[in-house]
Amino acid sequence: MFKPKPRPPAKLERLQKILAAAGVASRRKAEEMIEQGRVQLNGKVVTELGTKPTPAAITSASTASCSRGAERLRYFVLNKPRGFVTTVKDPEGRPTVMQFFDKMRERLYPVGRLDYMSEGLLLVTNDGELANKLTRASAGVEKTYLVKVAGIPNEDQLDILRAGVAIEKGKPGSGKVRTSRPASVRSARATIPGTRWC
Repeated sequence: MFKPKPRPPAKLERLQKILAAAGVASRRKAEEMIEQGRVQLNGKVVTELGTKPTPAAITSASTASCSRGAERLRYFVLNKPRGFVTTVKDPEGRPTVMQFFDKMRERLYPVGRLDYMSEGLLLVTNDGELANKLTRASAGVEKTYLVKVAGIPNEDQLDILRAGVAIEKGKPGSGKVRTSRPASVRSARATIPGTRWC
């Protein structure tokens, strides 16, 4: 009598990867949480980074949420309109881009930032690993901006931008980071007398 071959066991993922896939945190942040004893598996604190559990009943003590295994990864490309902030919640009560995803069951978050009055391409996902790769400065992901400025900048002024500028990391007072350099900056076109696109 023919007997079917038993299925190979499912490939087990590391705990930090499961947490990242579930949208709890980026993989790097999940590793920190594990090392700090802030993650429980079936009621027991886990501190070993190499732990490979079945993706079920993983509780993050820091968020008091149960991931119930890895969620389906979702990716959305949004043409962000003006008048929205690119955060999950805004302490000032301004509308956020997450209002466009109210009916989604997954825990989504925007990747990167566009200012309140800026518009343009924005990725929204629950893929923490991808988000970390795209936003980490060392990844070298290029970004393109079209900016209207008052006046017509000369080459010396454009050279300042090409050399990189210091911007806030996040909240005011949290320190600054220098943008990647050299940057490619060029004057595009004038639409209104006295202004220029760069």
